[in-house]
Amino acid sequence: MVTPYDVDPRRLIERAAARLKEEYESVKPPAWSAFTKSGSGRQRAPRQKNFWYLRCASLLRKLYVDGSKGVNRLRTAYGSRKKHGVRRKHASKAGGSILRKGLQQLEKAGLVRKGKEGGRMLTSKGRAFLDSVAKEVEGGRK
Repeated sequence: MVTPYDVDPRRLIERAAARLKEEYESVKPPAWSAFTKSGSGRQRAPRQKNFWYLRCASLLRKLYVDGSKGVNRLRTAYGSRKKHGVRRKHASKAGGSILRKGLQQLEKAGLVRKGKEGGRMLTSKGRAFLDSVAKEVEGGRK
């Protein structure tokens, strides 16, 4: 059986984003997402048209691989280096709103649920979704 561990993460996320867009109406970008930076360390808003779906698919994969995670841990994982002109760069966390709203939409779709000890984790439906996407990606490779 093919799992998300066995396939190229980039191809898995791209395919999962396409399927999220097609199959789940509860996962859709908010109106403000086109103008918002993804964190304080970023200089511009994301330029990809399907950024929201890619981020949601990436969240699903991260929860599959790492297990239960809260918004604060995800902010650290998606953070970047903030540039200060000629001075040194420093780490900065990603914005929490994009991650929180994405997780809430995935929760509404039934792919993610809140954990007992805090954080969010995949449901069996979420695991099955990513397993089927991994199978598609692996099948298309041959």
